[in-house]
Amino acid sequence: MSLDPVQSNPDHYRVVFENDRVRVLEYTDRPGDRTTPHQHPDSVMYTLSSFRRRLVSGDAEREVEMPAGLAGWLPAQQHHGENIGDTETHVLFVELKEQGAPAEGSSGLGPQTG
Repeated sequence: MSLDPVQSNPDHYRVVFENDRVRVLEYTDRPGDRTTPHQHPDSVMYTLSSFRRRLVSGDAEREVEMPAGLAGWLPAQQHHGENIGDTETHVLFVELKEQGAPAEGSSGLGPQTG
């Protein structure tokens, strides 16, 4: 069984951008939805909605409440979760890959889309 959230929980995670440096995932769910175990590398999380979740990793369990518009660091981890609130969850994850050198011919300025 894959621990890649896009493969293990395709109803909730989708890839919105990927290159050799990062993968950006969009996550959505509804109240009562649960995920199966999956893992994230070091990531930056940005909340697009306010939500409440229960996160479980091994014997550890934690309830979190996040406001919309919060950016935060998510260290590499394996977990599963449940939406325990009364609002839908909408989050972007920017997963970091091994750091590489700037692409040849790139000025390093401005967004690159592809």
